[in-house]
Amino acid sequence: MINRVVLVGRLTKDPELKYTQSGIAVTRFTLAVNRAFSNQSGEREADFINCVTWRKQAENTANYLRKGSLTGIEGRIQTSSFDGQDGKRVFMTEVVADSVQFLEPKNSNQGQSYQEQPQQQYSQSSQPSYQQTDSDPFASNGGPVEVTDDDLPF
Repeated sequence: MINRVVLVGRLTKDPELKYTQSGIAVTRFTLAVNRAFSNQSGEREADFINCVTWRKQAENTANYLRKGSLTGIEGRIQTSSFDGQDGKRVFMTEVVADSVQFLEPKNSNQGQSYQEQPQQQYSQSSQPSYQQTDSDPFASNGGPVEVTDDDLPF
């Protein structure tokens, strides 16, 4: 049997970190995932999917993700049921996330985009620094484009 789920969406509110009686971290959050098609009035709709993470992944999710964070998760669907306060049976479906990917920089939701972050922050790391250029490398310089048979891959 296969039960795998891959989702990319945005958090609808800040994740809630709690601990079980035995001290295990658990974080619950809702992910808004856009549908691939528009409705009859031309608007895009979204599904709001309940997700849960456990242990270190739960702590990382609570510490680094906020409302609106673009997030990718991989996990499995799990269903459960319990008796509600009114005595009625309540059924729950949620995605237990085995992997959570932070798809935006940490500060992007505080009004600071990736390009606006200070350059020295990146130049101190072992990662090479890249500069964004606005010129189109494929733009025509006014002359013909020279292509030989050796340039073609077939």
